[in-house]
Amino acid sequence: MLKKSLAVAVCIALTGCSEKPASQQQNEQLEQPEKQVAQINYPDTRKGDVVDSYFGEQVADPYRWLEDDMSEETAKWVEAQNQVTFDYLEQIPYRDELKERLKTLMDYEKVSAPFKEGDYTYFYKNDGLQNQYVLYRQKGDGEAEIFLDPNTFSEDGTTSLAGISFSEDGSLAAYQISEGGSDWRKVIVLDTETKKQLGETLVDVKFSGISWLGNDGFYYSSYDKPEGSELSAKTDQHKLYYHKLGTAQKDDQLIFGGTEAQKHRYVGAAVTSDERFLVISAAVSTSGNKLFIKDLTDENSELVTVIDDITYDTSVIDNEGDTLFLVTNKDAPNKRVVTVDAKDPAPENWQDLIPETDNVLNLSKGGGYFFARYMVDAISQVKQFDKSGKLVREIALPGVGTASGFGGKQEQQTLYYTFTNYKTPGTIFSFDVQSGESQVYRESGAKFDPSQYESKQVFYTSKDGTKVPMIITYKKGTKLNGEAPTILYGYGGFNISLTPRFSATTAAWLEQGGVYAVANLRGGGEYGKKWHKAGTQLEKQNVFDDFIAAAEFLIDNDYTSSERLAVRGGSNGGLLVGAVMTQRPDLFKVALPAVGVLDMLRYHTFTAGAGWAYDYGTAQDSKEMFNYLKGYSPVHNVKPGVHYPATLITTGDHDDRVVPAHSYKFAAELQDKHQGENPVMIRIETNAGHGAGTPTSKTIEQYADIYGFTLYNMGIKKL
Repeated sequence: MLKKSLAVAVCIALTGCSEKPASQQQNEQLEQPEKQVAQINYPDTRKGDVVDSYFGEQVADPYRWLEDDMSEETAKWVEAQNQVTFDYLEQIPYRDELKERLKTLMDYEKVSAPFKEGDYTYFYKNDGLQNQYVLYRQKGDGEAEIFLDPNTFSEDGTTSLAGISFSEDGSLAAYQISEGGSDWRKVIVLDTETKKQLGETLVDVKFSGISWLGNDGFYYSSYDKPEGSELSAKTDQHKLYYHKLGTAQKDDQLIFGGTEAQKHRYVGAAVTSDERFLVISAAVSTSGNKLFIKDLTDENSELVTVIDDITYDTSVIDNEGDTLFLVTNKDAPNKRVVTVDAKDPAPENWQDLIPETDNVLNLSKGGGYFFARYMVDAISQVKQFDKSGKLVREIALPGVGTASGFGGKQEQQTLYYTFTNYKTPGTIFSFDVQSGESQVYRESGAKFDPSQYESKQVFYTSKDGTKVPMIITYKKGTKLNGEAPTILYGYGGFNISLTPRFSATTAAWLEQGGVYAVANLRGGGEYGKKWHKAGTQLEKQNVFDDFIAAAEFLIDNDYTSSERLAVRGGSNGGLLVGAVMTQRPDLFKVALPAVGVLDMLRYHTFTAGAGWAYDYGTAQDSKEMFNYLKGYSPVHNVKPGVHYPATLITTGDHDDRVVPAHSYKFAAELQDKHQGENPVMIRIETNAGHGAGTPTSKTIEQYADIYGFTLYNMGIKKL
């Protein structure tokens, strides 16, 4: 198994459901409000005189000054905006009720699937309302003990455990921490037996896994940390280092990325389980990578190129001696598994082991087997193969949804997986690799009854005739008369697939009689590379058309109406919401863009942004690309005098992935030009980043505000 950071993948579930029929709830929601929200006076936002020239066209950028998140003026603007926003939210009659309900429903024990490291079994657990999950371990049938408690990292719970990697024998662990949600991490090494720190704390590590080489040291990646404002920093040269235990970080050995020829935005490394090969992946964008290997048993070995074409995604999943097992989408948009001799690993020598199918492949391994997790219209299908490529069995899953896991060490005979969907809290199963039998290992503690809810997949037609899947979930008995409050969620980018998963916050929405719809838009990875590319660069409008068509389907089929429809998305999904609300402001009552990429002419000038050029293109590429981006860029398409939906923009002041300037500038444009009574405001979480590691307390507050804002502006006055 390749050594890499273990993601903290745990499912937060809600308890409880209303006993009232959905139709009765809808009638009660139309009662008169207890009090009205006062008129909004937005803060004045200064307009500057910055003008940029693109291919001879002058484009004003009056709010350029908001890009400086370190300035006193920006800080005062943030404070003033939050004052207006929270004054508004505090007047919503049931905001506190939502907050208390979320708090009550989330107060139960939540546990992750276990994983083996050395003599211990590790697992994550949250007792209920802890801000961060705690990492526990136990030896055999002994009593579990706390190994790492991130709740002790900071007083307010905003410092989180951002990944951990164990040496092959489990005696050492290197874990990363994120402070205030930042992507810049610190790395701390522990002796796992004594839990004592070894050596100094590594700092300024970013977008990095950790891969151990024996017990001597490990590989990690980072950039040269910029000085001053994160907003103006360009991180276009990721570097791979080797840190030897007991030495200073300043003496770490630069392995890859130090030359112009090795200049890539994303560089990562992994060591094969037998410590035979160092595998290096290098990419200039978030799609496609070069792949190199080095024989670690030969000090004089050179770096060997496996593939030097960034058009494709290729990774080493395993090896047996000189035989490499690769997962690739080269000549296989839905991915395949191939083998090749490490001495001559060029693509022309690849041999199919698990050929491409009509469905997208994700691969894991454990117990000496490969587990092909296929997406069939975004729904999981899992097949077990031996290492000769022979199908052992298709694994019977407990229902229609998402199965994740099936990973473990070579010698493990029992693996674990989690099954979930939009209405079913995650259940952990154990799986016997020999018999193929699954047993319930741990049921969710959520007091949420899936039998009270319905979740179904539909296919609708987009503007150009493309069929797009969408899963719609709601409480049984809900009247489909166009009155149901509905949230339509989407992403549509970066080859990321939205598969059915239970969410605490989604469950809270369903409990209030809301409909929750998730559209699998082009730009995602649900149907492979072709589906992804169909939503990129000069084809990006397909994503927005798919989302608009999803909204029209929900309205045409009486799930909801424009007066009861909200759209929500985060990051690239925030761009999605910003684009559709400016293109079709009449279609939605509420817009909820979160941590969005909203200034498409300048996104690539901010930290991390240039790595997204494969999906977006840049305004400097060509006049055609500039015009296309300007044509949908949310910041540049807010028109004076338009009635925009009620809008709650959310972001974090420490977000160094999608910098908050995107949201700041969009809010300023909306407040300046919007006409009508719908509120357009921004909620800025302080000491918070892009979302990962958000403490439970902040999650409760955020979603109480989001749902309160949404329901109130849909005219629903009482829960």
